[in-house]
Amino acid sequence: MAKTTPKKLSYKTEWDLSLFYTSAKDPQIAKDLEKAQRDIMAFAKKYKNKDFTKDTKSLLSALQDHEKLEEQNELSKIARYFGFRRELNAKDVEAEARLNELSQIGAKLSNEVVFFTLKLGKISKAEQEKYLRDPKLKKYHYSLKTLFDNANFLLTEPEEKIMTVKYLTSRGMWTSGFERLLNKQTVKHKGKEIPLPEASGKMPTLPTKERRELYRKMADVLYSVADFAESEMNAVVTDKKINDELRGYKLPYEATVRGYENDLRTVETLRKAVQKFNKTSHKFFNIKAKLLNEKKLIYGDRAARVGKVSKKVEFSDAVKIVQEEFKKTHPRFEEIFMNMLTNGQLDVYSKEGKSGGAFCAWTHGLPTFVMLNHTDDINSLSTLAHEMGHALHAEYSKGQGVLYEDCSTASAEVASTFFEALVFDSILEKATDKEKIILLHDKLQDDIQTIFRQMACFEFEVELHNTIREKGFLPKEDIARLMNKHMKAYLGPVFDLEDKDGFFFVSWPHIRNFFYVYSYAFGQIVSAAMYAKYKEDPAFIGKVIEFLSAGGSDSPENIFKSIGIDVTKLDFFETGLKQIEKQVKELEKLTNK
Repeated sequence: MAKTTPKKLSYKTEWDLSLFYTSAKDPQIAKDLEKAQRDIMAFAKKYKNKDFTKDTKSLLSALQDHEKLEEQNELSKIARYFGFRRELNAKDVEAEARLNELSQIGAKLSNEVVFFTLKLGKISKAEQEKYLRDPKLKKYHYSLKTLFDNANFLLTEPEEKIMTVKYLTSRGMWTSGFERLLNKQTVKHKGKEIPLPEASGKMPTLPTKERRELYRKMADVLYSVADFAESEMNAVVTDKKINDELRGYKLPYEATVRGYENDLRTVETLRKAVQKFNKTSHKFFNIKAKLLNEKKLIYGDRAARVGKVSKKVEFSDAVKIVQEEFKKTHPRFEEIFMNMLTNGQLDVYSKEGKSGGAFCAWTHGLPTFVMLNHTDDINSLSTLAHEMGHALHAEYSKGQGVLYEDCSTASAEVASTFFEALVFDSILEKATDKEKIILLHDKLQDDIQTIFRQMACFEFEVELHNTIREKGFLPKEDIARLMNKHMKAYLGPVFDLEDKDGFFFVSWPHIRNFFYVYSYAFGQIVSAAMYAKYKEDPAFIGKVIEFLSAGGSDSPENIFKSIGIDVTKLDFFETGLKQIEKQVKELEKLTNK
């Protein structure tokens, strides 16, 4: 991949990994690893087989010591250093080896302290209520309440250790084995064999005939490896069924929802709302067909571009735009952004061996890092705003300390999409009508995918898991039929789906991370509602900062309720979805001009 040539800038565009260690031979790595092991073993020796839950004084002391242990981030620091090295260079064998070593050490050390959570979970109901009312334990109230609420799903210590070690053979090896097989698959395009991810990335940019030809080649490849995927999916879904039965989860998605600290009723309300608004998605795709000058679309057309805004946005320009919008919204946003650039916390340009895509990573006590693959276009500008939204969330939530610094997965995408919308509006204001059609189409396409497609995937997962639980096994053809059924529900009548389209379940990684896709839709709708409130009253940014600063100090429901957003109500989700509906109508109006 060719590297974009940057201008000479007053800030860094590559990660400064010396913020962690100077090199793999830095003697501090060995010292940090030794300290991490020593601290964990000392904690285990102090509290294992001891009754630290007998009274408030004993419990408080144990919780404080456990909090101090979590603050010791040496293992995370080492893992981040070698993990970031691998992100920058997939051929970094040394980093790969050290990460494998750390993974094994981490699993062993985790098993040394698993007793602590299990012991807390065994506190009687009466004692739980007493401790939750005790003002001396106020700081730990939410973490204890969450643990107590989920204590019924914990097993004994030996059983938990078995669950940890069996993960590798029951699920990990299946998914990694299939991933390796999939990564080796190629398709022929313009006389060259290209990897599937590259083909998938090219497909939306191609003319209709060429796009459909490449799509069908990809479908054929996925069908050719579907036997392995059939075995893999049945194995991992059955393993999850066994785990859920052992723990006592009644619904296939209950473990995920509880893990994300959502209320099950919230997710059911979200499902109803999205299904009710599927026609908004259908309308968007009708407009898309018109823009593509096609009467009917195929599955491979769903992400097709309808044009391209040719404006070049070099990274220096993107920085100026984001900096300006952040400063107008709140000066602290700009300050965090520019400090991260100056410190070398963003890696900007594509290079050979570097991972694709973009992400933001943060851990307690360590610098927040953002990875980009900037390509001097509008999409790269939006990505910068999106990832910096994550970074702002990370920086503000650090005020919560190690206990509540991490936000729930269900609210993780709220900040990122809020700040992306902020920058998008500034671009849209300056665009011509022709550019507005393309920009609005592209934004809506992302929104439709984030909300309607991900919830269609969620519904597919629900039926897949329930069917395998009932029948014991589901052939690949039936899995594909299920996939088509739920994709058709969000795509609408303008799409003609073929049997082979359903085999795209083979390459969808989300379904291997059971049910987490609902969090995308949840976050997007909350973000849309939050942004609408901000547009109505810019002073609402104070409430946005309250949200950013809350981290994971309460459930997503309670955090949003505290700033005037009630995510438990059907009409809330409908209000958010009406924002999408409004933009679809705006796109239709622009298209009909």
